[in-house]
Amino acid sequence: MNVTELDVYKLGFQFTLEIYKVTEKFPKSELFGLTSQMRRAATSICANLAEGSGRGTTNELKRFCALSKGTTEEVLFYLDLAKELKYLTEEDYFKLSSNAKIILKMLQSLINSLSRRSKNTYY
Repeated sequence: MNVTELDVYKLGFQFTLEIYKVTEKFPKSELFGLTSQMRRAATSICANLAEGSGRGTTNELKRFCALSKGTTEEVLFYLDLAKELKYLTEEDYFKLSSNAKIILKMLQSLINSLSRRSKNTYY
């Protein structure tokens, strides 16, 4: 399975680019704090999908999809925090949090689809 062809990967990749773009505007004092944490978590969404796919089994891909869900939830927390700190506009917050929620739904759909396959199937 070429994970880069999955819609969830494509959206996750674009989402990560958007996170990098909006965090450029964060205060320099946050460079090693919120900026770094938010970028790391966003990057992990697709990185986990790639790693899970590279493991070669359905079970491993499912496990890494679950990790991607966790890091997506982490980004949602950071978005809430950035909004409260007035680092994000309402528009950016709404767009990014909406996309994160779509990614969560897509990841769950992928997990559900993988669950219908044999547990240790190689693809």
